[in-house]
Amino acid sequence: MWFKNLRVYRFTKPFTLAPEALAEKLAEQPFHPCGSQELTRIGFVPPLGDEGSELIHSSAGYTMLCCKKQQKVLPAAVVNEALEEKVKALQAEEGRKLGRKERQQLKEELTLTMLPRAFTKSSKLFAYVAAPEGLLIINSASANQAEELLITLRELLGSLPVVPITCRHIPVQVMTNWLLHQQPADGLQLGQECELRDPGEAGGIIRCKNQDLTAANIINHLQEGMYVAKLALIASAGIECIVDENLAIKRLVYGDRIQEKLDQESPETAAQQFDVDFSLMTLELASFLKQLFAAFGGEDLSQLEEAE
Repeated sequence: MWFKNLRVYRFTKPFTLAPEALAEKLAEQPFHPCGSQELTRIGFVPPLGDEGSELIHSSAGYTMLCCKKQQKVLPAAVVNEALEEKVKALQAEEGRKLGRKERQQLKEELTLTMLPRAFTKSSKLFAYVAAPEGLLIINSASANQAEELLITLRELLGSLPVVPITCRHIPVQVMTNWLLHQQPADGLQLGQECELRDPGEAGGIIRCKNQDLTAANIINHLQEGMYVAKLALIASAGIECIVDENLAIKRLVYGDRIQEKLDQESPETAAQQFDVDFSLMTLELASFLKQLFAAFGGEDLSQLEEAE
């Protein structure tokens, strides 16, 4: 349940829907497996999984939800192979070449025929409303996956006034300056990973992993005009991560200090463990995000002013 990737969104208006009311809305779209002729299905499931029945988990103003998506696995290569066999058989039988529209119709018919026998794959996407900070936080490394959840919630709730988090200073300029001068903001340390990009038309990319970021060759690339698109950071809050040029936060690692706090608890059930994890995670991430956004000049709230 501990979030490994963060897509952070700012509510442009206060989120006033009570947890109970949110649960009622989510119950209007519970997850059901794909039907025989469906390619995909999206719905909501209990965040606690088999240990719970509620569609939300709420603690101290933070409300967790979980969206489940199921997709039929029907590779294009399989469909195309069956299509070619069908086309050859029909052309031989009728003694003529099939047109583009006929081929497309055949492909659609074959897809419908094969769907009931296709395998399925499922995935879960967790998110939580951080009402005290006015944020929506999604556990995803993919912008498209996060956007799909936003669209689902927006359609279900009728409105979801959120925008991606932005800061006053441009992330690539800040991170490039940190690496160039080997001096990140107070409370942050450089990790051992970065991605450098060339702003020119060629768009060269250099990825460094498990590297000393103070090395002369890295500094030389920056002095020659490359910029930092991704950077590993270690926060005093006890969290390590990769931050990219869009302020997406990836591959979070929670340090020993946080683990020690967990070890002090003695939950007796899986549900109690989930509550302990959720309470501690939201507390730690609130502190971490505040520190991180401050390092980029503080949050840019102009979008909230424009929305008023």
